[in-house]
Amino acid sequence: MNIHRITRKTILAAVAVMAIPAAAIAAPAVINSASAPRTTSAAAVALPSCPSGWGSLPEANSRMTQAPVTAVRTGRHACYDRLVVDIRGRVAGYDVRYVPNVYTDGEGALVPLRGGAKLQFVVRAPAYDAAGRPTYTPAKPRELSDVAGYSTFRQVAIAGSFEGQTTIGVGVRARLPFRVFTLAGPGSSTRVVLDVAHHW
Repeated sequence: MNIHRITRKTILAAVAVMAIPAAAIAAPAVINSASAPRTTSAAAVALPSCPSGWGSLPEANSRMTQAPVTAVRTGRHACYDRLVVDIRGRVAGYDVRYVPNVYTDGEGALVPLRGGAKLQFVVRAPAYDAAGRPTYTPAKPRELSDVAGYSTFRQVAIAGSFEGQTTIGVGVRARLPFRVFTLAGPGSSTRVVLDVAHHW
């Protein structure tokens, strides 16, 4: 047995192993990269950071305007459902509060609303112009927007426009926190926005 020859082979084998890149040993080849698991950072899967500090007590602003209401829209967001009232002109005030029931302006008839709680959303702007012509005439007064599948909203209904203000009834899942604010634009138009949170 040639001890010197074995030693030489052993040394050559060791050198060959050392020459293999570390990456080739650490990462096995992936045959089908499309099915290979991918690591995802914690930031990428983090839930959205929802606003805090909202409450369920009344919110009001007494500013009146003769600029008329022209539309009512809704939208879904990660943390809340949103209702927007479009106004053609100067920004309007509002009065938003949870009530046992919502009634029509002037007549006082009950406005039936689905949901575990009811919000009365008064916008201090008329839904008619200076000549008394309506500026907002929804096709379905009791279903201003299709809110099927929304987390919080259950129904949005018009309760009328009387003596310079317009009332909207909002049926919600439960008495949840909300916020109200106004926005300028687009152009000379303004908006009154109501957000109702999905959770406390």
